[in-house]
Amino acid sequence: MTKTRVLAALVMAPAAIAAVLLLPTAWLMLASALLCLFALWEWTRLVDIEDNLARYVLLACNLALMVALVWGSRSARTSALPLFEVVAVLGVAWWLLALLWLLHYDFASRPGGNARINKLIAGTAAVVPAWCALALIHHQQPNGPFWLLLALLLVWAADTGAYFAGRRFGGQWFGGRKLAPRVSPNKTIEGLLGGLVLSTIVAVAGALLLDVPTHKLAAVIGVALVTVVFSVIGDLFESLLKRHSGVKDSGTLIPGHGGVLDRVDSLLAALPVFAVGKAWFGF
Repeated sequence: MTKTRVLAALVMAPAAIAAVLLLPTAWLMLASALLCLFALWEWTRLVDIEDNLARYVLLACNLALMVALVWGSRSARTSALPLFEVVAVLGVAWWLLALLWLLHYDFASRPGGNARINKLIAGTAAVVPAWCALALIHHQQPNGPFWLLLALLLVWAADTGAYFAGRRFGGQWFGGRKLAPRVSPNKTIEGLLGGLVLSTIVAVAGALLLDVPTHKLAAVIGVALVTVVFSVIGDLFESLLKRHSGVKDSGTLIPGHGGVLDRVDSLLAALPVFAVGKAWFGF
């Protein structure tokens, strides 16, 4: 882990935490929408769209969809975001399809119109539900911001646990078996297990701090583990896009980390799962 990477993380993490805990939901939605659109801009690069006008049009369409969802969820009788809930569920369904895509590595791998269209649809299906899920978690009372922070911490813990467990134990327990060698050769089963262990610890600590009833602790841990597994799917799917397009990073905006999409790929898959699981089990 390079010094530049660590320094960048020390700047980004406090900024993200402050935004989650201090901003009202509406302002956080605006800030996260801008972040999501930037990630989509980088996504279009991975899809080999070089015409900036076309990229702006695609971003405008996604922004219009976000605005339409906000408008459609407005109600004088309720503070809920019903359309956002539907979109979050659709987001979970999309990531299950993405898992099938990962299992068929060559699907849409050749340059061409159909492959490009499929990947552009995938971009919207990944980004918009994650944005809706973020708003749902943060908006929920009580303690919405703290639940959203827990969701972020789970993904960060999974990434950290995977990094150190992969370096320390990689190849010793499972004979060097890679998690997805064609998509991301550096990811190991040991790393995944290390991420799950550290995320479980974070989930238990978070549940205790948020006064979750004892009988729902198992549900919190279960949702946390599934969230982490989906975060890995999100990471792998972006790696798949980068493999198809022959690039190492989605961008160069963040020193030591690549682009915005490189930093949020796991969250795109994790947030809808966490939001749906939290609503399903009622914690």
